[in-house]
Amino acid sequence: MSEASTDLIRRMAAGDQQAFSQFYDRHAALAHRLITRILRDPDDAADVLQEVFWSAWKAADSYDADRGTPEAWIITRARSRALDRLRSVRRRSATFVAPVDEAIMATRSGAEHDPGQAVDRVAVKTGLERLAADEREVLELAYYAGLTQTEIAQQLQAPLGTVKTRMRRALERLQAIMGKRTG
Repeated sequence: MSEASTDLIRRMAAGDQQAFSQFYDRHAALAHRLITRILRDPDDAADVLQEVFWSAWKAADSYDADRGTPEAWIITRARSRALDRLRSVRRRSATFVAPVDEAIMATRSGAEHDPGQAVDRVAVKTGLERLAADEREVLELAYYAGLTQTEIAQQLQAPLGTVKTRMRRALERLQAIMGKRTG
């Protein structure tokens, strides 16, 4: 089966759509089972399966038989894409913060409104304002925009190490500022 699949990949690299169709028919079920096992969501799994085979079509000319079988090649692509999607979904759900509607907060009754939280919000806002602009920027992108350090580095066009240093320094300074307020 590997030799036939290797031939299909060679033909795919040459633009043979029939070869792509045969390759898909031969390997889609295996890839789909793996993707579904990782994601546990049929809709996401179907999307990722489509992405996997689209990328295989585009990258067929980069397939190297010396590095592994066609089955291993497509399964590696499927696993990688599924894990990327899983991390993306987890990051979105872990970093999602519902926006605070200040008008709603201002109209809440005294029993429902915790004055300590309002004081904390003001203290954090004041603390952020006391940070250097580059430190404040990375914290706002991380905590308000929900970006990862890698995404922040890409957006700011800065080295990842620089972003990590700024974030660590900003958190240390903010902690010191907040500590002075409560201390």
